[in-house]
Amino acid sequence: MKKILLFSLVIIIIPTIMTTIIKKEDKNDFIYEENMLIRVKRKNGNVEVIPLEKYIVGVLAGEMPLNFTDEAFKAQAIAARTYALKKMGNNVNNEYDVVDTVQNQVYLDEEYLKHAWSVNYVDNINRLRKIVLETKGEYLTYENNTIEAFYFSTSSGTTENSKEIFGISLPYLQNVKSTWDEISPVYEDIKRYKIIKFCELLEIECSQEININIIKRTTAGTVKEFKINNINYNVSNLVNKLSLRSSNFSISIDQDEVLIKTKGYGHGVGMSQYGAQAMSLLGYKHQEILKYYYKNVEIKKI
Repeated sequence: MKKILLFSLVIIIIPTIMTTIIKKEDKNDFIYEENMLIRVKRKNGNVEVIPLEKYIVGVLAGEMPLNFTDEAFKAQAIAARTYALKKMGNNVNNEYDVVDTVQNQVYLDEEYLKHAWSVNYVDNINRLRKIVLETKGEYLTYENNTIEAFYFSTSSGTTENSKEIFGISLPYLQNVKSTWDEISPVYEDIKRYKIIKFCELLEIECSQEININIIKRTTAGTVKEFKINNINYNVSNLVNKLSLRSSNFSISIDQDEVLIKTKGYGHGVGMSQYGAQAMSLLGYKHQEILKYYYKNVEIKKI
């Protein structure tokens, strides 16, 4: 995968901007069965009906680097299937269940992968198919309800509580330590902006001298509130307009520059992909990884 620049960039960007919003946690009455079909809205606007397990293969290709272990991939497969099943239940009366972009889960079809992987296509696709087959139909529940199986690239050291990020408290999405994430190549990042450029990007008025104060953080360190020259500024706007990897950041002024240091990559809720990889390298099995990041869940099978 590292040989394919475009594909690698897709993998890195995906978890950062997953934008699913939780409205409420209801009992899911959607009936699960083998050979289910999922309706996927593609980038071209067409809705394709795809066998669920085939869809999961395409999600694995789009959501995780190929150099990850099989156990990390199995954890990802079950999380991705759980996410898809939850969406299918919620969207039963809608035109489609999921989109194939970072808005939900990235799905890469076989035609794309044949071009991207070239001579490695057969080996790669067969590996992912085997992983999906070995976890076929498995998904996560909490008190018999399918969970919101959020995941992301890299933790800042502790995962986030869903209440502090999405505004709803889910007992299985709580803070857990994830110090293994330091193995991630995107664990830390530094950006520098001239003060004039910083203000231009944020579309604010400021002079050569500005005052920036972080007012509130989550338990895990994500910035929830900060001020520029004593005026509250939206954190999401800052992250999006400056293309930051996460909302866990520090800001300082260095002469005529604004220095921003970020930790982690993504929203921080649920399973850390690089944390899963690190745990697998330490010998943890995929079931243990999932039950570490999603508290008190059960793994069920369709």
